[in-house]
Amino acid sequence: MQFSIIKREPTLAADRKRHAGQGQNGRHAGMHAAFEPYAGGLTAEGKTGAGDVRRKGAVMELNFLGAAHEVTGSCHYLKVCGLHILVDCGMQQGPDEYENQEIPVNPAEIDYVLLTHAHIDHSGRLPLLYAKGFRGAVIATEATEDLCGIMLRDSAHIQMFEAEWRNRKAKRSGHPGYVPLYDMNDAEGVLKRFRSCRYGEVIRLSASVQARFIDVGHLLGSASIEVTAEENNQTRKIVFSGDIGNLNQPLLRDPQYLSDADYVVMECTYGDRSHDVPPDYARELAGVIQRTFDRGGNVVIPSFAVGRTQELLYFLRRIKAENMVQGHGDFPVYVDSPMAVEATNIFRENVTGYYDQEAMDLIRQGINPLGVSNLRLSVTSDDSKEINNSGGCKVILSASGMCEAGRIKHHLKHNLWRPECTILFVGYQAEGTLGRAILEGADTVKLFGEEIEVRAEICQLSGISGHADNKGLLRWVQSFSPKPKRVFVVHGESSVCDLFAMRLRDEFGLRATAPYPGASYDLLRNTCLNEGVQERVKKPAPSRRASAVFQRLVDAGKRLAIVIRHNEGGANKDLARFADQINALCDKWDR
Repeated sequence: MQFSIIKREPTLAADRKRHAGQGQNGRHAGMHAAFEPYAGGLTAEGKTGAGDVRRKGAVMELNFLGAAHEVTGSCHYLKVCGLHILVDCGMQQGPDEYENQEIPVNPAEIDYVLLTHAHIDHSGRLPLLYAKGFRGAVIATEATEDLCGIMLRDSAHIQMFEAEWRNRKAKRSGHPGYVPLYDMNDAEGVLKRFRSCRYGEVIRLSASVQARFIDVGHLLGSASIEVTAEENNQTRKIVFSGDIGNLNQPLLRDPQYLSDADYVVMECTYGDRSHDVPPDYARELAGVIQRTFDRGGNVVIPSFAVGRTQELLYFLRRIKAENMVQGHGDFPVYVDSPMAVEATNIFRENVTGYYDQEAMDLIRQGINPLGVSNLRLSVTSDDSKEINNSGGCKVILSASGMCEAGRIKHHLKHNLWRPECTILFVGYQAEGTLGRAILEGADTVKLFGEEIEVRAEICQLSGISGHADNKGLLRWVQSFSPKPKRVFVVHGESSVCDLFAMRLRDEFGLRATAPYPGASYDLLRNTCLNEGVQERVKKPAPSRRASAVFQRLVDAGKRLAIVIRHNEGGANKDLARFADQINALCDKWDR
């Protein structure tokens, strides 16, 4: 199967050059032509170059694989008009409540991944998908593509670092080796499969299927995705909400609403609660900094490197510009995360088409919305170590936001036991994470094998969230008129999914369902095919030992079988040469 499934304008790099100098961000100065189906002829199992499919029976099926009755690991599989499509391919963060399900087809058969945004719980398994044979196209907004360039490489680095650390321990103890989920080659490979789009573009995946990305205001480049498919003269429109943004966030525009859908798949992270009336976040943050500095401590902020860190820099710029913290001069602000540093640069580059009016007004005045005086960027590990060796009061922004990995754990080790310091949480803390444990009042936590007493002030910046609350969620889903045939509620804690679905049914008359992992639905007939796995995980998933390498070989064999089928109908000379190459490989490795 050839890769170039879609025909599009020049590459992103070429596009940037073409539009250089046109506005703040030249690549947004013009619009791409609509994507068109690949016309070069696909030979995979009945597919033709026109994008038509010859099948015995009509199929339009939606499967829920991840973030079903859970908050993270978003992944949905859509089989429609002969295409195999994933919407998101995210990594689980924190422990599984339910067993996430495997993709029901070989990854080599996936034609497209439609990616709502760059957060790891939506994109983090893309390199694993590539390692298992995926060679289709990942379609995302330009900003999402840019952010994934740093986030997926960082995730691969973490996977490889963890494997190296575990294998040192395994060698000393005589235990089997540990294989990373994926490596840097897998991350680099899948990044080459990205094809970018802009908000509102019509993207033709085949003659019968098209997609459109709509700004949902959660993260730079985040989108709801609308998929329209025609099967046997029946048309269905499926809207995937992605993560729905909060109103009046710094930098980003408010969510845009859609009005027409047959089926809606929507998140419900905050489906059981309302955000407080939004305070003046800059003044709230200034108050925390003031009282902490007055007692001689540091303010440590576990912050997601992408999105939340940039929002905090936006507030800190204003705090300093308006002199909201008294008596401590131009205090240092450390951003201790190489990924956050790179992400901040991407936020500065992606302006037009993403920033809200307030941020654009600052730019027109010649003010960098993220420009903080005495900002110190820590890239190397030596830079990071020096932060805790330096004296004086300081603000430390470090990833990860849920304290599960990264440099933040070192800063917690150095500051958590000090009563003069403050640990300030500014984002959602998933159940089972270290951040959640600290926020809920743990007396001690284990860091690097050492018990650390929690004596610092623990607080949370009230109301700050990149997710819509229950009012925002209801406002978003009520924009559809007429009512959808069914609303699927996902991406929330188990009890929240059930509660929010029940509310949609009882209060708003919507046919709402909270699917479990593995659940599947026939979208032509609006019927449930499989209710999924409703049993909770009873034991931790087994470690990925060295046998994972053999599994990778098995996956490669499955991909080879698919590639063979894709070559049916080819020239006899080419098929003979292909067969000879396979047989030679078998002769070399047959044991």
